[in-house]
Amino acid sequence: MNTKLVSADIVSCFNLSTVGTKVTNAEAFLAAAITAIEAFDFAGQRVPGQGFIMSPAAAEHVSAGVGPRTSDPTHYVCREHRGRVDAYLKREHAAKVEGTALIVYTKAAYLSDPEVTTKEACRIDDLGATHVLVAVLAFAGPKAPLSPYRLVGNLGGGNNEALTWTADEIRAKAKESMAYDAEWAVVAD
Repeated sequence: MNTKLVSADIVSCFNLSTVGTKVTNAEAFLAAAITAIEAFDFAGQRVPGQGFIMSPAAAEHVSAGVGPRTSDPTHYVCREHRGRVDAYLKREHAAKVEGTALIVYTKAAYLSDPEVTTKEACRIDDLGATHVLVAVLAFAGPKAPLSPYRLVGNLGGGNNEALTWTADEIRAKAKESMAYDAEWAVVAD
């Protein structure tokens, strides 16, 4: 397979300073990502083309995106992320990485996502992508659900899969999201 992986315009995990998961060795990480992508069944997903890919090989090349929430204000920094300012746990308090997942869409699935702008679609086309890296999740502790903010955004039309959720699934996701947010905080540099 001739996989051409391109990062979505919202991906910041390769930046020197970032919020959430941080890639610490880009070359090794990308090699592990390509291997995982080429072994993944994109057609067999709930929404074909949208992949949640576990990648144990990528774990040693990332810093976790979360840490245990504390009540000490000095453990936090304020950062702007995706148009809003919030408090984030300092990266020095990040938990040890226990697993790594990649959110990767096929080009067709990415271009049909309701949040992809025309400008972004042109960029992806121009770069000759076959797959788009939408997010990297280096996690620790319990399985991280969608954040309360992201959950509401998806329910408001920000993700095609959310259109398939039942009312019971939505309530369960909301309960899980709030419980996780009470115990774990996103980290930032």
